[in-house]
Amino acid sequence: MPVTRGFHRRRPEPERGRLPPGQYDTGSSWPVLSAEATPQQPAESWTLSVDGLVESPHTWSWSELHAFPGSTFFGDIHCVTTWSKFDVTFSGVSVDDLLEVARPSDDAEFVMAHSVTGYTTNLPLADVTGGKAWVVWSFDGEPLARQHGGPLRLLVPHLYFWKSAKWVSRLELMAEDRPGFWEQNGYHDRGDPWREQRYQGD
Repeated sequence: MPVTRGFHRRRPEPERGRLPPGQYDTGSSWPVLSAEATPQQPAESWTLSVDGLVESPHTWSWSELHAFPGSTFFGDIHCVTTWSKFDVTFSGVSVDDLLEVARPSDDAEFVMAHSVTGYTTNLPLADVTGGKAWVVWSFDGEPLARQHGGPLRLLVPHLYFWKSAKWVSRLELMAEDRPGFWEQNGYHDRGDPWREQRYQGD
């Protein structure tokens, strides 16, 4: 799929201090952007695995994921296509809690998030630990909608939203970085919105 830099539109004046450069406030809307077809697998049959460079590879069922202490994010999200959405609430389980069970090896430095669709995206391990990332199943108190990644998506809100993989089913820990789907197609390896890391070389 080709990468287009032409995400141009007339934007309202940015809200100082909250909008990263080049972003606009999408207000009450939440644009739907996907690189693949929306899966219809029932939530009750969903599993999530953490494997790769871990001491205790583990796969959790849907009910086992919900048995973890709940964790909620409240804040803002930012898409590489230039929209930002303020004051959103997602609930699920912290990636830190999952990794506490799986116990990353000392040489684990990166994570590849895998979706049931085959979509992948790569992240430094430091960007999904220390209270920075979740796997989530609810949005504003309701089950996360399918078109937005339900029943389960990764949430890494401090990075552009393509890093928050929809329909996540596996977190693979790695010693070396390797590009995921959009990264192979020209997107930045990390995707920090405050540094406008949209494309390779930014």
